[in-house]
Amino acid sequence: MKKLLLSMAMITAITASCTNRQAQNTNSQAENTNRQLVLYYSETGSTKAVAEELQKQLGADIEAIECVNPYSGNFQETIQRSGQEREKGETPALKELKSNIADYDVIFLGYPIWFGTYAMPIATLVKEQDFAGKTIVPFCTFGSGGLNTSTDALTKALPKATIKKGYGVRTARVAAAEKELDRFLKENGYKEGEVTPLPDYSEQQPVTEEDKAIFDAACSSYQFPLGTPETVGKRTTGESNDYKFIVKGKGMNGEESTSTIFVTVGKAEGAKPEFTEVVR
Repeated sequence: MKKLLLSMAMITAITASCTNRQAQNTNSQAENTNRQLVLYYSETGSTKAVAEELQKQLGADIEAIECVNPYSGNFQETIQRSGQEREKGETPALKELKSNIADYDVIFLGYPIWFGTYAMPIATLVKEQDFAGKTIVPFCTFGSGGLNTSTDALTKALPKATIKKGYGVRTARVAAAEKELDRFLKENGYKEGEVTPLPDYSEQQPVTEEDKAIFDAACSSYQFPLGTPETVGKRTTGESNDYKFIVKGKGMNGEESTSTIFVTVGKAEGAKPEFTEVVR
């Protein structure tokens, strides 16, 4: 009888041990599912600030992309050097990543916009790393815009990856990234929680003098001419009045062009109009 009881106890212990191991393996597999990495290049610190906010809200791993020969951080010098690299078809050498891309499922890829697309170090990265089967979520900082064009460029450069809708913010508005990222991550399922859907913009209507004044207040101080607004669509949210201007102007090649410029005016007392993005 004692032997029978002892045998039954041993069987029970072994079964429990196997069950615990299976649970641990299941938990380990769950932890490894959809592992996220915030991978970014930042020259002046603006993209770094957004990357760190992303990492904070996601609880993801994070790593900065570094050049062997760093750019100076001076706007004119960076434009000159990167322009020469583009003309020659060259890309800057990068330091080896500490992170193993293969270990991650979702990669939030961040960069500043240069020449209307992702910065040159990202051009090196997409050539040297295998992103096949990965989900890429772009995020970027810019003077006026470039999220749409850089996302298109990533889609072409990484045909075996899935490029998702991204997030972009003007360098002048990086302080707004915390709240905007919270909405972006929840809307797209990267973070738990719900947000109230934003309303659609109204149909485009001719710009009034009042609309023109709001456009000028938001855009006139920008270092480059943004054009003349012709029509506008509007929406009202709980926190702001937003405008979607269709603008006529000249492109970098000097030819006539049409762009869309988004402007927001917060409802807080003393809030001033500011443009959030130019889509060319």
